[in-house]
Amino acid sequence: MSSRTKITKVMRQKAYKPLNFKELTDLFNIQDKRSMKSLQSLLDSMEKEGEIIKTRYQRYGLPEKMNLLVGTVQGHTNGFAFILPDDPREEDIFIPAAALQGAMHGDRVVARIHGSRGRSREGEIIRILNRANQNLVGKYETSKHFGFVVPDDKRISLDVFIPRGASRGAKTGDKVVVRITRWPEPRRNPEGEVAEVLGPANAPGVDNLSIIKKYDLPEEFPPEAVDQIHTLPTDLQPEDFNHRQDLRDLLTITIDGEDAKDLDDAVSLETNDAGNFLLGVHIADVAHYVREGSPLDREALERGTSVYLADRVIPMFPPELSNHLCSLNPHVDRLTQSVIMEITPEGRVANHKFSQSIIKIDERMTYTSVRGILDEQKPELIERYRPLIDLLQRMARLARTLRRRRMDRGAIDFNFPEVKVILDPEGKPLEIKRMERSIAEEIIEEFMLICNETVAAHFHGLKTPFLYRIHERPLGEKMLAFRDFIYNLGYFIPGNPKKIDTHHLQKLLKEVAGKKEDKVVNTIVLRTLQQARYSETHTGHFGLAAENYCHFTSPIRRYPDLVIHRIFKDSLNGGPDKKKQKKLQKRLPDIGRHTSQRERRAMEAERESVDYKKIQFMEDRVGEVFPGTINGVTSFGFFVELENTVEGLVHISTIEDDYYRYIEEKYLLKGERTGRTFGIGDEVEVKLIRANKEDLQVDFQLMGSALPAAPGRP
Repeated sequence: MSSRTKITKVMRQKAYKPLNFKELTDLFNIQDKRSMKSLQSLLDSMEKEGEIIKTRYQRYGLPEKMNLLVGTVQGHTNGFAFILPDDPREEDIFIPAAALQGAMHGDRVVARIHGSRGRSREGEIIRILNRANQNLVGKYETSKHFGFVVPDDKRISLDVFIPRGASRGAKTGDKVVVRITRWPEPRRNPEGEVAEVLGPANAPGVDNLSIIKKYDLPEEFPPEAVDQIHTLPTDLQPEDFNHRQDLRDLLTITIDGEDAKDLDDAVSLETNDAGNFLLGVHIADVAHYVREGSPLDREALERGTSVYLADRVIPMFPPELSNHLCSLNPHVDRLTQSVIMEITPEGRVANHKFSQSIIKIDERMTYTSVRGILDEQKPELIERYRPLIDLLQRMARLARTLRRRRMDRGAIDFNFPEVKVILDPEGKPLEIKRMERSIAEEIIEEFMLICNETVAAHFHGLKTPFLYRIHERPLGEKMLAFRDFIYNLGYFIPGNPKKIDTHHLQKLLKEVAGKKEDKVVNTIVLRTLQQARYSETHTGHFGLAAENYCHFTSPIRRYPDLVIHRIFKDSLNGGPDKKKQKKLQKRLPDIGRHTSQRERRAMEAERESVDYKKIQFMEDRVGEVFPGTINGVTSFGFFVELENTVEGLVHISTIEDDYYRYIEEKYLLKGERTGRTFGIGDEVEVKLIRANKEDLQVDFQLMGSALPAAPGRP
């Protein structure tokens, strides 16, 4: 047991009360100065991380035993905030603007809990552990004697004051990076200096450059990583064939998007004499080229994941590796780690075999071509890929079987269409395209899922240190609020919401499928669930209804997969020694936390990048009229989603035919005189009156009327 673990274990005991340093040394029977110094250093580190608290009386204890909570600030444009606790079992804490004590969005803090505000607990920030926003991106504005920067991130509600001489020549309307030189205090804005001028806000390319700077996304690879790339071979070497299974004669394909360049997964499918499927999932062996602790590995860990913006990819590895040396391109030998699963006709994995392997891809397929063959039966594609037709048909059958089995156990399947913004060479949006999921995507999704489950189950059985992909049960308070929400829409979840079963959520999503409440119910379910994350602790995956799950299948673009590939490789070579296992066990919690944070950063940046392009697409359409569907109702208006997935607000002040009252329990706006109602799922016609890229906001004006009120509506 580590000293850190020992300290927290002692402090969790019921009999423990906060002790000072001398009392702790007596408790742990520490007498020599060197050990005392080591303990003090450890206590300081744990206090800095928020694991323990030191009171004003110099006594140490756990936050939860002092009515305190450690977490991250999530700001709101209106000035208040919430604390998202480090402990996923804890509910969020509401923090009024006056209780922020100078904390900003993203800061890691300690908060004191005061009580409840309705269903939300309320508190105040008493300590800031780590500042998240040394640099901010925003629009520069100038006045006669000073300037200020309005942050792009609306969750930071304070403008940054820029003293005279600190603007670096920025002009009003320029996008800039500002470095904070003085943190905010109660009733005092932060101060800063312009570190970089990105250019006029509307200049080509400034939009995504602003997102890159805002989320502190890496751009160039460090020189030492680039140098390492140049030392890697461009072709396989004779020694690469040692101790590898030669699978080059196995019919193997990749299925990806047309523009994908980092192809890290391939699949094969045979049947054996018992009538079972032999599904092969073959993953690029990145670990062969990227040694742990090397410059490439350190940079990959820092990045955590590749980031896919609307107009570019920010890769985890340099293109020489991600798009070439490790990419499973067709008709060339490639090093892989293979999982061969024997699957019964009912979809049960009866057996599996792991190996380091060499493969040669027979065909690079795309989702479009596979869809054209299996769903659309296009003659020209069937003729072109005739040798693969039987393989694809068998893959489709197995994928449907695996999906059916997954649904039977209660996996939750959301109905969200993927959106792709088509850009011209200058980055201007030409089209917003809905990407519907087909059997082509389903084949890869199901094959990767079953592979990840198989790998996780194998290593959980070995009791070896491992990095799981976990998804905890939703928090009780959120489920109670969700139950009330759907009840007001006419739906019901049986049993105790705090002990919800995935089958109940799955049944609900099937019930609303195709109805006007479909989108909003799917969205609220997703928001109610916790975020999946990486952890060294085996707790299962709630959303997938999977006892065992990990990420193994994308080591080119996700660092956790690379970690598991090294564990996989060690197990095939006799397993790591005890010293290496101990070192891995110690590192896994930090890797899990860091890569989970990097994943969330990537998701936010990707979403904002697409949203920006969608609103830019609408800029030239101001004044046009569109059909849409109401997908949210509030006291100040309702939100309308267009067919192209652009969403905007019809403010209540622009509906001039009546005074409208918000009926909260029904999520309706109802006219006092006419009785006219606007509710979730109603179809309306709206005119676009504003598309603001800076605020990521779209405003509509109502044209015509909604559909007649549904039966039973007031």
